[in-house]
Amino acid sequence: MFTRLVFPLVVALFGFHAAAFAQPSDDESALYDMLLGEIAQQRGDYALAAKTYLELARRTADPRVARRAVEVANQGRLQDVALDAAKTWYELEPQSPAALSVVASLLVNARKVDEAQPYLQKLLDAEGVDLERGYLQLNRLLAGNPDKAANLRVVRNLAARHPEIAPAHLAIAQAATAANNDSLAFSETRRAAELKPDWEGPAIFEAQLLQKKSTADAAKRLGQFVDKNPISRNGRLAYARALMADKRIPEARKQYEALLAGSPNDPDLLYTIGILAFQGKDYALAEDNMKRLLALPDYRDPDAARFFLGQIAEEQKQWPRALEWYEAIQDGEQALPARLRAANAIAKQGKLDAAREYLHKTAEDHPGQEVQFTVAEAQLLRDANRTPEAYQLLAEALKGDPEQPELLYDFALTAEKLEKYDVLERNLRKLIEVKPDHAHAYNALGYSFAERNTRLGEARKLVEKALELSPEDYFIIDSLGWVQYREGDLKGAAQTLRRAYDGRSDAEIGAHLGEVLWAMGDRTGANRVWQESLKTAPDNETLLRTIKRLRK
Repeated sequence: MFTRLVFPLVVALFGFHAAAFAQPSDDESALYDMLLGEIAQQRGDYALAAKTYLELARRTADPRVARRAVEVANQGRLQDVALDAAKTWYELEPQSPAALSVVASLLVNARKVDEAQPYLQKLLDAEGVDLERGYLQLNRLLAGNPDKAANLRVVRNLAARHPEIAPAHLAIAQAATAANNDSLAFSETRRAAELKPDWEGPAIFEAQLLQKKSTADAAKRLGQFVDKNPISRNGRLAYARALMADKRIPEARKQYEALLAGSPNDPDLLYTIGILAFQGKDYALAEDNMKRLLALPDYRDPDAARFFLGQIAEEQKQWPRALEWYEAIQDGEQALPARLRAANAIAKQGKLDAAREYLHKTAEDHPGQEVQFTVAEAQLLRDANRTPEAYQLLAEALKGDPEQPELLYDFALTAEKLEKYDVLERNLRKLIEVKPDHAHAYNALGYSFAERNTRLGEARKLVEKALELSPEDYFIIDSLGWVQYREGDLKGAAQTLRRAYDGRSDAEIGAHLGEVLWAMGDRTGANRVWQESLKTAPDNETLLRTIKRLRK
């Protein structure tokens, strides 16, 4: 009677789980434990549920129940119980790759990689397993263990059994890199390349190792591979990216174009070549690629292409055309930036009042974004040399929201243009108080001191704090170089500014680097940097003023 009542209840209440693990029988105790485990799990008592299932699995020798015990224990983050259940599952079903994999994974996560090694070996030795693929996945499986030296030891032990398999050596190289053993990583990567010279995996990985010290060496290694293996798509793609990292844009573009010849409708390649063409001022090619993207029936982000087409038109001062592209973006994440750019395109046609009215009207359709529209309007006013009006606009906005970070920052920079340095400092310090992790607030204040050649000790501390918050920001690195220059450390300034300029060849960074080189007596180097900067930003005020002041 108990069985006839309980089993249908278990199936009705818990569906698949109960039905999957038992069929109607006279084992009333098993059914009772099944019901107890499910109820405990539903109530969030994962410990009771998992232990109940584990005991039931051992009693009934049913691997399905053991698997359920693993699932519930993992839900409750009961690592030890999950591991016991997984081992029980594997004992009951030793031919199951899933059981073997779960035991190995749980041992790794429990930081017991040496204990996991025999299980990993069995996984690699299992019938039907692709050994090469297995070795390529090995480090991913070991990633849960933070002891990288132990991981390397296990990988080397496993790979020693297959010295003729290239992926086994690459697996060692990957583990060695994680363990900060670059010499071993290089040697194992090169051994993998010797065993399988047409495989791009070792070449790409070696290039990644080389790139830590030299982007040129990384590109050279991949170039050598592509020369010998011209049909390797992944190798050529990695080569193109390495050339970009080495700032060899025209060469990178050739590689992308070669890739595109084989995949003419590849959206990623079309977009990348469009970007590179834009950077190289080949606006016709950039526009053509973006339009080809729009013509693809299933392109995932047409508004991104439209936005970029608007920028291409702006670069050519085709303001009505730019406006058309921005207006074509109706909604989505590109809609707001497009409206702000559209206002700029209107203003550039000499219609500042119309541009401001456009912003006011558009702001009504974007509630909650008022700050961005105010900042954009202030920028239009500054661009039109109406900086005092921009200052008043931002001051009024701050009255309603005195701690708004974007307003504080923009107001401070506008005050600096009017030489209201007390207002600049007061608002930037307020911003730092409101948002202590605002790297550019520290940087702007430190740079302002350095630019005016005052309070240099404080300037250095502010810029160093900014760099601590944002260590890869090249504008902040530029500020540090400018502080060093003001302190009289010309050699240190040149090194720092060169790093900033190499990372981002911005015109103002170029102006600073050129000035330091000029002060060091390297007039040729200074002129070369300035000429490079003039090509990309011929109207930059800081650059033009610097050249005029020093060349007079």
